[in-house]
Amino acid sequence: MDQLVQQDLYTVTIDGKEIKVKPGTTILEAARQLGEHVPPAMCYYSKLEGSGGKCRTCIVKVVQSSAKDPRPMPKPVASCRTLVMDGMVVQNETSNEILEARAGIVEFLLINHPLDCAICDQAGECHLQDLAYQHGKLRTRYEFKRRTFEKIDIGPYIQLHMTRCILCYRCVYTCDQITDNRVHGVINRGDAAEISTYIQKAIDNDFSGNVIDVCPVGALTDKTFRFKNRVWFTKPVNAHRVCEKCCGKVVLWYKGDEIIRVTARKNEWGEVEDFICNTCRFDKKKTSDWIIEGPAHISNKSVISQNHYELPYDKPVVPVKISRHANHPAFVEREQKLIE
Repeated sequence: MDQLVQQDLYTVTIDGKEIKVKPGTTILEAARQLGEHVPPAMCYYSKLEGSGGKCRTCIVKVVQSSAKDPRPMPKPVASCRTLVMDGMVVQNETSNEILEARAGIVEFLLINHPLDCAICDQAGECHLQDLAYQHGKLRTRYEFKRRTFEKIDIGPYIQLHMTRCILCYRCVYTCDQITDNRVHGVINRGDAAEISTYIQKAIDNDFSGNVIDVCPVGALTDKTFRFKNRVWFTKPVNAHRVCEKCCGKVVLWYKGDEIIRVTARKNEWGEVEDFICNTCRFDKKKTSDWIIEGPAHISNKSVISQNHYELPYDKPVVPVKISRHANHPAFVEREQKLIE
């Protein structure tokens, strides 16, 4: 049976590293399974159907299409939308052409983006900051006037800063797929395109707050958290509660003894694990409302990890009896199984 499963897997090489994946896997997901040489992604979201292909930051070079057809693909392709083939060879970080093209894409994303990181609530957990630091250029060549928009309240809890938006469409897909009635989307085309609600209609459904979590920049902000604190001065704690609307699993962000915001839990790629309701996000701001699990895991690459301590995870210690047979292979194997 295992041999049949292995035969159904495709072998893909990404920057010299081989991995076997299931047919139908994209290059980006294959790289994530590999755990290294992962292209950045600003618009792709694994839990949102149809996402990806908008920002082009995840482009890669396919130097061999497959084992049966070794010809290279003529142009860089978006790894979030391109399916792997058996024997495919991909270059990401090892291709100077891709690195230069990605730097140009970052430059385009920053053309209209304001330099207000110093006052933006997304600072410290902004994917665009990370992208610009890793792949951006030192200076901009853009000398024209940037487009600007007025801040818009699109509900009692959410404020839209369209000036910061990179049109990734994540918030549109989120409301379209996890709520019953989407009232916002992208209007106009080209340079005039913007996120907007239908005749300034408010987003007031029970899961509208999730657009804040999926936004990779500071375009959609939590009005209850605005200008309250910097995220690296807070203490993120995992907690849960019994909720009739959602899973109730969240991250509480503490400043001292006060909960200043509540967010959904995210995985290592910055994607929400389970969407949460507005009741958990905005209405439950007391510690007594929650069952505390412990400090949330924060990557050591994040600025939030400074002054952040996690409880060490220790395996239970099983005492090993001293025996005259202690060196016997069977005894060692039995004791090792007990410890594991």
